[in-house]
Amino acid sequence: MTKSSLDLLWGTGDRPSRGPKPGLTVDRIVTAAVALADAEGLDAVSMRRVAGELGVGTMSLYRYVPGKAELLDLMLDRVQGEALPADPPPPTHWRDTVTALARTTLGLYRAHPWLLRVNQARSVLGPSALRGLELCLAGLKGPHGMGLSDPETISVIITVQGYAAGTARMELQASEAARETGISDDAFWDAQRPYLERAMLSGDYPLMAALADDTFSRETDHFAFGLERLLDGFEALVDSGKQKGIGEEMRAGGEKRAGGEKGAGGKKGVSGA
Repeated sequence: MTKSSLDLLWGTGDRPSRGPKPGLTVDRIVTAAVALADAEGLDAVSMRRVAGELGVGTMSLYRYVPGKAELLDLMLDRVQGEALPADPPPPTHWRDTVTALARTTLGLYRAHPWLLRVNQARSVLGPSALRGLELCLAGLKGPHGMGLSDPETISVIITVQGYAAGTARMELQASEAARETGISDDAFWDAQRPYLERAMLSGDYPLMAALADDTFSRETDHFAFGLERLLDGFEALVDSGKQKGIGEEMRAGGEKRAGGEKGAGGKKGVSGA
């Protein structure tokens, strides 16, 4: 199964020698599948349904894509590629790279909410996935990079992607709750308001009762706030690494000078004897 996906992603698979007219291609199949998932969710995607969207028989698709698992791998690589700039600018500062990674990842999940339903723990790595990683590494390990070890650099990427995915998941759940219940967010909280007001007046929750009126304002960009704190944390790590490097250089320089002075003294003693 994985080999089939890799062959399709990297263009090493055999092309159909017979069957449907040339107008049907892997690209058209993936495009139709992504559009279907965007419109109706991942559960709507099946080989039969995609074939119907393309106006062909289901068996025609199997001559191009072995099954739904391989189709999903192709869909993942397709949308990942859409999020990448065609002509990326040269890397500037690593903070810009981390910010772009976070916002691009969040935008990807917002554009394709079905991605949150996909288990990507063992994703098949195609051209788009590798190009995205290459772009990240160019900014994180380039001239204006973080100076971290390779495992630490990958940890930064995983942390940022996980943060963006968590935000997107909360947004999706809020949207689904409103759609499934038919109750808007405003109506949902308005129904709780009398109970919450009595609870605040009871004196049992003094800290919550003292919160400012705009504490839960929708105007607050919680994603931006959290992202800045992540950046600040990474900055502290980068700075600590620089300070450690400076300290090691100073110690090495001191040891070198001490060794030179000792050697010079030793020579003087021998010649004097």
